Amino acid sequence: MRRLVWLVPALLLVTGCSPSVPCTLIGTPVGVGVHVKGPLADRSGSVELEVCWDGACKQARAGLYPSSRAGRETCSGDTCAMTGVPTGEKHGFGDVEGLPERPVEVRLTLRGGGSDPVLERTVTVTPKGRYPNGPECGEGGPNAVLTIEGDGTVRETS
Repeated sequence: MRRLVWLVPALLLVTGCSPSVPCTLIGTPVGVGVHVKGPLADRSGSVELEVCWDGACKQARAGLYPSSRAGRETCSGDTCAMTGVPTGEKHGFGDVEGLPERPVEVRLTLRGGGSDPVLERTVTVTPKGRYPNGPECGEGGPNAVLTIEGDGTVRETS
């Protein structure tokens, strides 16, 4: 019984949580997210990323998947459902191990079905630490999100 009394506070100390703040084991992907808007989304199937800092570069590749938004909600009794509505946009995420929380250079290439690139751009972004359970539970890791507009403009988004 004495061991159990000390075990709970020790576990709370290790996880960084207080009894009043629930912390889950959810993580944060470390890397670069890409959001592609139409009409470029229609022609793009994957993204290649080269992320550079401190004189070294890391490669990442990701498929691009159709994005959706919440549609109309329907309820029957105490059960409700909502359908996804396609937006005409695509999204993907490239894992970049060791990504720092300071400016990095990202060279991105959108690819379609052929070997020729659909779009090539280089931008500087600053990955940010994310807190999936709130700041009380600790940082989950840094990432950056790039939005590619239909005209090819690339901007960093939150």
